[in-house]
Amino acid sequence: MVRKETVRYSEAFKLQVVRELESGRFASPGEAKRTYGVRGQGTVERWLRRYGKQHLIGKVVVVMKADEQAQVQALRKQVRELKVALADAHLDLKLDAAYLKIACRAAGIEDVEDFKKKHAGKP
Repeated sequence: MVRKETVRYSEAFKLQVVRELESGRFASPGEAKRTYGVRGQGTVERWLRRYGKQHLIGKVVVVMKADEQAQVQALRKQVRELKVALADAHLDLKLDAAYLKIACRAAGIEDVEDFKKKHAGKP
């Protein structure tokens, strides 16, 4: 098992990165992260929030027409329904496999895979 290396940054280092972002040396938290080799998604953004500099974190604003919004919501609903249907299908397959094993055992059939090969496609 390979152990991950944990990196701890000092308060002075964190404050330096935040100050440099505030002064405009870096255009974004991502640029500061790359420059200093800071690991972890959102690490620099977390420092900015901690020191009350949220205004330096870029925000994504999505503007949509009403019909686009409705379409996105409908697609999200459809994805949720499909996920539920897929989960149900997986559960049905697991149950079918378990019932087949039980039936084969009751019929005295030792090799379930061999039975499936011989009877594939037969009702």
